[in-house]
Amino acid sequence: MTGLINRRALVALLLFAGLVAVAVLLPLERWVVDGVTALRAAGLVGALVYAAVYVVATLAFLPAAPLTVGAGFAYGPVVGTLLVSPVSVLAASAAFALGRTVARPWVARRVARRPRFAALDAALGAGGLKLVVLLRLSPLLPFSVTNYGLGLTQVRASHFVLGSWLGMLPVTAAFVSLGALVPSPDALGQPVSAGDGALRTALTWIGVAATVAVAVLLTRAARAALARALPLPTPDAAPPAPQEPPR
Repeated sequence: MTGLINRRALVALLLFAGLVAVAVLLPLERWVVDGVTALRAAGLVGALVYAAVYVVATLAFLPAAPLTVGAGFAYGPVVGTLLVSPVSVLAASAAFALGRTVARPWVARRVARRPRFAALDAALGAGGLKLVVLLRLSPLLPFSVTNYGLGLTQVRASHFVLGSWLGMLPVTAAFVSLGALVPSPDALGQPVSAGDGALRTALTWIGVAATVAVAVLLTRAARAALARALPLPTPDAAPPAPQEPPR
């Protein structure tokens, strides 16, 4: 057992060292700048490429937040939100469909370790749409795990899609608005400067702050509602297996 742990630690150390070497030796920052610039200049084609990358990243359990912030820089707060919102729902729905079909056994083995999943499955049978909205506002499970895991539950596909769209919209708008504060590709990774137009900068920050504040308040309210709706099961109670979803 100790040998297995040591091997895992060695592999993790080598991976970390490799990532550090890549970050130091390769011009990653310049590549990111060039990629974002090309995305914004490509118009519709760039938006389609962005959508494809977002879907693949979500299916691969990669974090979606950097892509969401990048859309804010590339397209601005309004167009960026209008782009990311349907794309994120499309990506989530693709994972949901896989979790309900071909990936069902694989997903079931992983969500079985989470003590609140059985309670979540039972609650979704009674109030699916409301709970999906709450889950998206205050993730009880990580984003990708939620996408796949809800495919195992009794929630209807229509409730999943609508609830995901409504619940993810405030947080999406907040992240996109943060990305829109970056004034130029060369400013990525640098502090945002007030520059010219102090009034415009101040109004922009006020708008972003308001958007983030609303998202935070909604998240806190959703977390409290989920805690009431999904109590942790007692240790001596074996969680029931997820029921087959409605056809």
